[in-house]
Amino acid sequence: MQKVDLIIHSATQLCIVPGADGPQRGLGLGDLGIVENGAVAVADRVIVATGETADIRSDYSARTMIDAYGRCVIPGFVDPHTHIPWYGDRAGEFESRLAGATYMEIMAEGGGIMSTVRDTRRARLDELVEDNLPRLERMLRYGTTSAEAKTGYGLNTATELKLLDSIMALNARQAIELSPTFLPAHAVPQEYEGRTEAYVDLVIQDMLPAAAEWVAEYGVPIFCDVFCEEGVFDLDQTRRILQTAASLGFRLKVHADEFVGLGGTRLAVQLGAVSADHLVETPQEDIEALGQGSTVAVGLPGTPFGLAHEKYTPAKAILRAGGALALATDCNPGTSWCESMQMVIALACRYMGLTQAQALVAATLNAAHAIGRGREIGSLENGKQADILILDTVDYRQLGYRYGTNLVNKVIKRGQIIE
Repeated sequence: MQKVDLIIHSATQLCIVPGADGPQRGLGLGDLGIVENGAVAVADRVIVATGETADIRSDYSARTMIDAYGRCVIPGFVDPHTHIPWYGDRAGEFESRLAGATYMEIMAEGGGIMSTVRDTRRARLDELVEDNLPRLERMLRYGTTSAEAKTGYGLNTATELKLLDSIMALNARQAIELSPTFLPAHAVPQEYEGRTEAYVDLVIQDMLPAAAEWVAEYGVPIFCDVFCEEGVFDLDQTRRILQTAASLGFRLKVHADEFVGLGGTRLAVQLGAVSADHLVETPQEDIEALGQGSTVAVGLPGTPFGLAHEKYTPAKAILRAGGALALATDCNPGTSWCESMQMVIALACRYMGLTQAQALVAATLNAAHAIGRGREIGSLENGKQADILILDTVDYRQLGYRYGTNLVNKVIKRGQIIE
């Protein structure tokens, strides 16, 4: 009998979420690979075996045994698009939106992203860390075990680097693994108002090289992202920034088609970006491109919900085209202060037309591929990191069906019981 560190057994549904060859694509999205009365064995932080409880318990012994008591066991959620870290809040702007102001109107008046930029520039590194730790702790309690974390509330070299430092500090202080994204092209700062080209030059000539030096010092993989949107960065500016980033060793992401379809999704596919995110006003030709490329489409249903908009990511069209679809919170202080991937699943089922199985895969395996980690996390396949959730339900379909509550009973990260 082989000795392992941990066995979780007696799960009514063990949802393996198979995806050894990549994300689940197109109409094939939603394969959970369910094992009834399932068990999982863990050694040295990774999954070494899954199967029926009787078989696992006859082949393996463990120092720690967890009885799931008939609950459902799934992979830990992966949140592939967050704007953590930031400082401050924008509750006043939410009130203004309720009174009729639009997001872009608030942004044009110096609010929106620039409001958070001003707060974040003033914050010390230790203040940033302490302010964001509770957000990550709440995310963990709701089952997120890995997440992307963006800069973008600095919009000058010194603050953008401070945000990268805060991501590393946060990574060391809590259990969620953070994948950093450099987003200096999140907005045009007020000091460059009317001079977008000059700011693009600053990003290309100063900020990206400074971030590349930071990467060389820390030795961590990093993404570069651009907000390709009308009134922010156009298609040509987005292309130039991303091409420069790629030449410096960054992997690529794109904010695209949130309010206007400029071709950012097609550009993301052409440049081999890991993901294109938002995708609300995505033209049909861009949707077709997703089916032909490797770029993962990331839907952020919390954002149109937070803005009280009626249009959401056209998930069914993306799947019909053969695209790979993931889900994320877009956790940020302006449009989607949502720390729960469970809530995102509920929104995706209602407003994007996904089944619970499709949404669960989009929030785990496919989300892992949207941060370039699909071979390490996002499913309960042998050899993957043991990031596991035990739900307080016997049926995965309670996810999406129920909302406003926490269905996570236990969080296991790298084989260790966290919550």
